[in-house]
Amino acid sequence: MLLALDVGNTHTVIGVFDPPLPAAGARERRPPGVELPDLRHHWRIATVADRTADEHALLLVDLLGLVGIDLRGEDAKRLSGIAVSSSVPSATSALREMAQRWFPVPTVVVEPGVRTGMPILYDNPKEVGADRIANAVGALDLYDPPLIVVDLGTATTFDVISAAGEYLGGAITPGIEISTDALFAEAAALRRVELVEPRHVVGKSTVESIQSGVIYGQVALVDGLCRRIMDDLGEATVIATGGLAELIRPLSEMVAHHEPWLTLHGLRIVFERNADRATGSHL
Repeated sequence: MLLALDVGNTHTVIGVFDPPLPAAGARERRPPGVELPDLRHHWRIATVADRTADEHALLLVDLLGLVGIDLRGEDAKRLSGIAVSSSVPSATSALREMAQRWFPVPTVVVEPGVRTGMPILYDNPKEVGADRIANAVGALDLYDPPLIVVDLGTATTFDVISAAGEYLGGAITPGIEISTDALFAEAAALRRVELVEPRHVVGKSTVESIQSGVIYGQVALVDGLCRRIMDDLGEATVIATGGLAELIRPLSEMVAHHEPWLTLHGLRIVFERNADRATGSHL
């Protein structure tokens, strides 16, 4: 049983994979739209940057207990490893400490020096976010390149994989929630609205006008940037992931597939590629 944790600035996504991942040559590519077959459980919780190692451990034990996995008892023997990607340095440190103190299993943190199986053609590969690497690795395992991965989270990121399976780079823009926070903070007469598809593109009220601008504006941004990327790359398959992908994907002309747990899948693959190097409880 593998625990995979992706810590973002807003949300933390946790998954449980069981059984271990077969070797790449020994498994068939999963058909698009089908759930990841071995992702047994998953959760999305708020990220708390100052959560301690002990608090992380307690949270994991309680979450797994909800689905009948008792890490305080015999089920602890089933835990084979932990895989982590994190955009929050304090959380990365706390999760390392948690693994060392409470879970004596190999732990792989996506960071410089970790084997990804993918050439990183960034000017400085160390600058690429761990979640972006995990997304690219997961996408390449599930789909034929070239690929564009759009992650709709705190930021909206675009990650580009060449036909040869190389990570080329991408683009980063403010996400929907960052943009709306700025709008409401600076415009005193506007109030927060529910992020749902409006009835009309031309809003008939202030609430509907904000919804139209925010939602359809993000769709136009996603489709426009994907088209510009394809002007350089050529035709590519576009995959959406992240907490807001479910809202944007049905409205997009460019997004072909929605993979809500893509980062977890990538983490699982990175773990398998580095498990032989993991010594003790950490890499």
